[in-house]
Amino acid sequence: MATVNVRRDVSDPFYRYKMERIQTKIEGKGNGIKTVVVNLSSVAVSLARPGSYLIKYFGFELGAQTNIDPADDRWIINGAHEAQKLQELLDGFISKFVLCKKCKNPETEVQIKDGHITLDCKACGQRTEVDLRHKLSGFILKNVPKKTKKDKAERKAARKAKQNGNGDNKNGNGSGGDEGSDQASPNGEIDIASDDDALTRKIKTEAQNLETKAAEDKEETWAVDTSAEAVKARLQSLPGEFKQKIDINVEEDDEEGGANNVYNTLGSWIEEEVKAKGGVAELDEIQIYLKAKELGIETKHKTLTVLAQTIFDENIVKQIKKRAPMLKQIGTSERHEKALLGGIESLLANLGEEHYKQIVPILMALYNEELITEEVVSKWGTKASKKYAPIAASKKIRKAAAPFLEWLENAESEEESEDDE
Repeated sequence: MATVNVRRDVSDPFYRYKMERIQTKIEGKGNGIKTVVVNLSSVAVSLARPGSYLIKYFGFELGAQTNIDPADDRWIINGAHEAQKLQELLDGFISKFVLCKKCKNPETEVQIKDGHITLDCKACGQRTEVDLRHKLSGFILKNVPKKTKKDKAERKAARKAKQNGNGDNKNGNGSGGDEGSDQASPNGEIDIASDDDALTRKIKTEAQNLETKAAEDKEETWAVDTSAEAVKARLQSLPGEFKQKIDINVEEDDEEGGANNVYNTLGSWIEEEVKAKGGVAELDEIQIYLKAKELGIETKHKTLTVLAQTIFDENIVKQIKKRAPMLKQIGTSERHEKALLGGIESLLANLGEEHYKQIVPILMALYNEELITEEVVSKWGTKASKKYAPIAASKKIRKAAAPFLEWLENAESEEESEDDE
């Protein structure tokens, strides 16, 4: 199913919070006509809210009866209601009962205490109260989810970890020495792959020419200052349409310590190149790599996530071989492989469910080009995740990948048998 940004007022294609677009099915006729919200459970999971909150909100807004605890996952609203209308109503629910009032981030948890409903934002730490005048607020207060033993155990473990200092890095080792972390070469040169093909040699030549030019002219440099002041100054110099898109995440720091807007800048630049050149197929790999180098992210794993969503389209299977040398140039660590798989997962989710079946030839192409390894893709296939795509889409993509994963497992078993002989 097609996905949309949780905040539909955000046009940024790399906005990380996504959900499936509302899907409905109208059944019956006359006084017995009703609307089934086919994927309400999936949307509710993406918003981290009970499905009963969503269906009840629709009921209040439409003045219609609903069922709030269907055993068969058939969420029903009496009457005929178009999906587009429900999508618009959902925007109101998200604004009132999901988004943080300060940072507008959907990473909030509902807390109920003393007749008040509070949204606890895990992104900025702000706690804001929900308007109790809305009818849904009364429903929420009367239907407080019971605390389970699992919830209590998780809170207890979190407190214990905090007391023991496990949540802090007291050894000064950053990420704890993750061998998959991104590292550029000590002398700043590009590490060229052993299969030094024409594209790779050209990348090396172009990059070294840039470095030589920078050394001769001290006023011109490819280094990028990622301090808060420098980031803000660069944002002010961007065209208005990009500035609005990128400002959304400018205050967010990703796990690599850099502002997310650097990756948005790369993605937006590639999108403009696609428009200017008339399609993804016309993109120049060298220029893309040098743009990433200009932004200082040519070895970062998250760069692969952005590229997977922008340098491919529905013809991705045929395009992988051509793009492989550039993707390898950025990195082939376990962390890079996971980021690449995540970006492709996001691409397929955005293309739509009819494209999920491409995952098998895509994985085969990535495997043949040595962009993914058996260990990483096998682990990827064991558990769905909502990090890159809605959880429902993530599950379906992995289910579609089953033939490749089975083939990979059988191939490994045969190799082990041969080794034992």
